[in-house]
Formats: sequence, C-alpha cells, structure tokens
Amino acid sequence: MKRLVLSENLVYQRKLKGYTQEDLSEKTTVGVRTIQRIEKGETQPHLQTIKLLAAGLDIEVNDLLPLNNPNEETIKKKWMLLLHASPFFGFIIPFASILFPLFLWIHKSNDNKIYDEHGRAIVNFHCSIMLYFVVSLLLFFPFPGYNFFLTGFVVLFSIVFSIRNISSALNSTTFYYPLSISFLKSKSI
Repeated sequence: MKRLVLSENLVYQRKLKGYTQEDLSEKTTVGVRTIQRIEKGETQPHLQTIKLLAAGLDIEVNDLLPLNNPNEETIKKKWMLLLHASPFFGFIIPFASILFPLFLWIHKSNDNKIYDEHGRAIVNFHCSIMLYFVVSLLLFFPFPGYNFFLTGFVVLFSIVFSIRNISSALNSTTFYYPLSISFLKSKSI
C-alpha cells in the first residue's frame, strides 16, 4: 500500500511542477529508470532516494510519503471494541444489546466502511438473538421442560460469538455472526 501511495504522489507532484522524468532525474541525481520503477510501484526506494526526489521537486518528504498516524489505528481499535462489546449492556438494560450498537453504528457508519459493515452485522446478529430468545420463551407453554435448555443455549450462543468477534475484530478486523437475519441490508453502490 505504501508503494502505491508513494508512486501516485510522485507522479502527481512531478506533473504539478511540469517536470518530465528526465527533468526530475537531472535535478536529483536519481536515475530515470529508478524514477520510472518508483512511479509504477515496482520498487520501494530508500529514504535517501525519497529525500532526493522531494528536494528536486522542492516539496517536503511528507508530501511524497505521508506518514501514518499511529493514534489512528488505536482509535479504530477502540471503536471496534466499543461496537462489538456494547451488546453486553443488554444484560443490565433491556434491549441495550440492540440499541447501543445501533446508535454507535448510526454515529460511525459514514466515517469508515469497516464501521458500517461491522455495525450492520452486530445489529443484525443481536436482533436475531433477541428474536430467538423471545421464540424460546414462547415455547415454554407447549414444551415446559425444554424451555430453560433452549433459552440458556440462545444466551450462551450469543455470549460465545460476541466474545469471539471482539477478539477477531481487534486482531484482524474480521467478524463471523452465524444465524443472523439481515434486518439491515448493505448499501447498494
């Protein structure tokens, strides 16, 4: 990914200055072939080469190679943790297992595609769990002996997959919520 950003920025900055690859080579002592390979994303240049190119273009190194903000990754993990862990408030407040993730999803869905995908999956899963829980309670009347087993299974299923997805989302930004009904459909682009 870094190579692609560098190559795009180098082409953009070079064309912005009106330089050809040969002009930039003369200004920087970096070979034309090296500039071509960098612009195609075929190579990752040394920092010294990037500094020479930036000096030749009379720009800052950050204009060619934007540095990632380490705090951004930390903030993303915190939001992922909050999204996936918020359904546990449902053990304290009725319907919070749906409402908290729903409010967070509404708040963050436009900020990042990942928040949108995860938020939809979480809300769909916990709406499905709530439906399964209500159905298991309604089965109490025709099958009184099996009700506690079924209700307990639904609650345990919810807890296990919620914890699993918290860990998975924090480590690899993936999730797996089985038996979810798609109440919230994906945006069609």
